[in-house]
Amino acid sequence: MAGNNDISWDEIKALFAETNRKFQETDRLLTEKFQETDRQFKETDRKFQDTDRKLDKRFNELYGLFSSQWGRLVESLAGSELVRTFEKRGIKIKQTAQRLKGSHKGQRFEFDIIARNGTEVVVVEVKTMLKSKHIQKFVDKMGSFKTWVKRYTPNNVYGAVAFLQADAGAEQMAENKGLFVIRATGDSAAIVNKSDIVPRTF
Repeated sequence: MAGNNDISWDEIKALFAETNRKFQETDRLLTEKFQETDRQFKETDRKFQDTDRKLDKRFNELYGLFSSQWGRLVESLAGSELVRTFEKRGIKIKQTAQRLKGSHKGQRFEFDIIARNGTEVVVVEVKTMLKSKHIQKFVDKMGSFKTWVKRYTPNNVYGAVAFLQADAGAEQMAENKGLFVIRATGDSAAIVNKSDIVPRTF
């Protein structure tokens, strides 16, 4: 006869059945949780991809706007507007050219606009946003201009920076370096240096 603490076989089977049911319930809950987590990860990934697409679209729009502004600026400066601008300062421009490119002893160079007459050459660096670092880099590059472009060795060569917008102090730094400072829009331009500026000859 079984004692008071003895467990019958039926009770043991019932305990196993209950334990198995709890394992199955736990497995079901974990499966549902994993499925929900996976769904959330997929939804987050979808949102990231959607955000990336929107950012790419916005970047392309801004890049297009930037390119358009820069292109209009260069075109206006390379045309009659630049001629009129320098004529007001006593420099008679006869010809303008864009994108002078070349290389000298393996070192490549590029200048945005060359404006010239028989004796004078103005080299124009064009920026949508003019920064101090651009000015110093341009002045350094101008120091090699006649070495790189020997046909202009006999000429008086001046430097100019043209821009749509400028960081604080950039215009003054450019003038201090002896450069012509040209504030421009898409269809007009003006030299903003003091009227008595003596431009640096490179």
